[in-house]
Formats: sequence, C-alpha cells, structure tokens
Amino acid sequence: MSGHNKWSQIKNKKGVTDKKRSQVFSKLLRAISLAAKQNDNPQYNSKLKATMDKAKENNVPQENIERAIKKSQEVENIESLIIESYGPEGVALLIEASTDNRNRTISEIKRIISDHQGKWADPGSVMWAFEPDTNEHVWKAKFPQKISEDGERRLLSLMEALDDHGDVDEIYTNANLE
Repeated sequence: MSGHNKWSQIKNKKGVTDKKRSQVFSKLLRAISLAAKQNDNPQYNSKLKATMDKAKENNVPQENIERAIKKSQEVENIESLIIESYGPEGVALLIEASTDNRNRTISEIKRIISDHQGKWADPGSVMWAFEPDTNEHVWKAKFPQKISEDGERRLLSLMEALDDHGDVDEIYTNANLE
C-alpha cells in the first residue's frame, strides 16, 4: 500500500515539474522564433543569440531550437507586444508578449490585470519609468518604487498569473522587491 502512495506522490510532483518546464520551453522557443524573424544567424542577431543562450541554460534541446528558427521563416503572423499597466499601489508594469492573435492576447491580459486589481494603461504612460538595458535586451526601472508587504504579495500574485499565460514572455516592474 505504501509503495502505491509513494508512486502517486512522485507522479504528482513530476506532473507539476513537467508542466512548468513545458511552459518555460514554449516561451523560450517562441522568443527564439520571434528573434529569428529579423535574421536567423545568431552571429549577426544579438537578440537571437541571447535568447538561444537562455534556452540552452534551461536545457532546451538543440533540435527544438533549430526547429523554432526554421519555423520563424515559415510563419509570418507572430508579433511582439509591449503592454503597459499599473499594479498594486501604482507600481508600473511592462509586459512583453508574443502572439499570433493580438486581440485575444490583449483581452486575456486585460482580464488578468483586472482580476488582480491592476489598471490597464495607455501606450506610453508607463514606459517613462523604464529604460532599456542594451546589453541584455531587457528593461530596467529608472525609479524603483517601495511598496508595502501586502502590495508586494498582491504584485507577486499578479505577476505569477501573467507568467502563467502562454503568450507572456517577460514582466518588468519598477517595484523595489526585496
């Protein structure tokens, strides 16, 4: 009887781990496809090279990376979005997403933000709080903002919900999380 229970526990833990790993793989491969649209040679495309390196760090198989690059040349309708919003206590959020259906992705992200008491922001109204970090193709906060423990808990809940969405690639915030 205990052997069966032990396997059941292992199976459940493995299922959760595999699901998270699958989500990471999907996001990284979509980011590779998006970066490869500009130029499929990583020697001449620094964003593709950085994304491929991140995929290799997360143990994405090389053949999957090559398939994503090949797919990028075939599929035309994947686009990159930068969505701006405000989270708990007025914290600024930049959400990078890549999608084949802009309207679906935007409406789903709006719903997630609304469900977590966040506010949708017009394009350009949050971008001022961030500056691009050219070396790593990421955004960093110009003015980090302190928030309460409750605000931090709600912000992390919002970011986790956004991260679980398949089209969301990265989430940047100006909150000073420590």
